[in-house]
Formats: sequence, structure tokens, C-alpha cells
Amino acid sequence: MTLDLRQRLKEHQSGKGGRTTKLKKNWKLIYFEGYPEKQDAMGREEFLKSGSGRKYLKKQLSHYLP
Repeated sequence: MTLDLRQRLKEHQSGKGGRTTKLKKNWKLIYFEGYPEKQDAMGREEFLKSGSGRKYLKKQLSHYLP
């Protein structure tokens, strides 16, 4: 979750952040969601990082990715 998406992508590209961010390079933004309330965004992020959330997102994105 971020208030500045461009800055967040720069941080990911430079390897700053969590373990996954440090291990993987050359990030490419393929999807994002916006929310008016921080609490809503945090709840959505928590869901998408859960097992069922990852499964849901993978299924949704399979229609757009080769």
C-alpha cells in the first residue's frame, strides 16, 4: 500500500522493501487498485496477500497475461 505509486515502484526497482522485493528485480506494474480510505486499502492488501487472495488474483489476471 502506498500514497505515491511511482515512488513505490522506484523503491521496488532499487531492491528496497521486503524479502520478495529484494530477491526479484525488474518489476513491472501489471495491476493496481485505488481506494479512498486507507483502512479499505489495508484490508484489501491483507486479503490479496493471503492464500485465497493470491489464488483469486492469479485467476483474475490469467485473463490478461500470456
